[in-house]
Amino acid sequence: MPVARRTIDLLWLDEPQNRRGRKKGLSLTQVVDAAIAVADAEGLDAVSMRRVAQELGVVPMTLYTYVPDKAALLDLMVDALYLRMSRSADDGPGWRERVRAVARDNRALYDDHPWAAEISAGRPPLGPGLMAKYEHELRAFEGSGLDDVETDSALTFVLGFVRHSARAAAEARAVAERSGQTDAEWWQESGPLLEKVFDRHRYPLAVRVGEAAGAELGGAFNAEHAYAFGLERVLDGLRALIDSKGRQ
Repeated sequence: MPVARRTIDLLWLDEPQNRRGRKKGLSLTQVVDAAIAVADAEGLDAVSMRRVAQELGVVPMTLYTYVPDKAALLDLMVDALYLRMSRSADDGPGWRERVRAVARDNRALYDDHPWAAEISAGRPPLGPGLMAKYEHELRAFEGSGLDDVETDSALTFVLGFVRHSARAAAEARAVAERSGQTDAEWWQESGPLLEKVFDRHRYPLAVRVGEAAGAELGGAFNAEHAYAFGLERVLDGLRALIDSKGRQ
């Protein structure tokens, strides 16, 4: 059976019973949950058929009676997250509030499972989790005046921003963990050193803006501020598009 067909079957159909080589008492859900646990604890690079088998206490070949390869396993993992993720009510007073809620739900998903933001969105898992997520999130734009293609593009725009922001936040956390310093501590240490080696008069704009931002945000980069500021600008851009549709 082609791998794509096997993956679709695993995503949508009940798993076959009594397959030769399956460990009694082990289910596809357990395999997927074990893989998610590995990714949550050790990162996406740690996920392999061997490592997940070790987590489950079986030999690696046993997993191949459940999933054909790692690519299929990753699809199942992501779709499981989509199926289980929190979905805010979609009956808010306006599209902007509803889209903000969609962004918040996706940011929460990536905060809980940072590895999910690393998986390409170009070929998403075509499973029930994805479809439920897509159906729910499209409703955020109902009544906005956008046509179907514009609605899909607007949702892609929002989700792309959230994914990028989540990855930036995860990278900032990883740097802090590796260095043993918070961003504020790094800034307090690095700022005075920088003062000694560069000419303030040569870069007056950078000095003024950098000092103001650093004092306000507690460092060179604040992930939560970047997300909050950026999301409102994304929504402002969508408002300009929606308003232009109303004037046509």
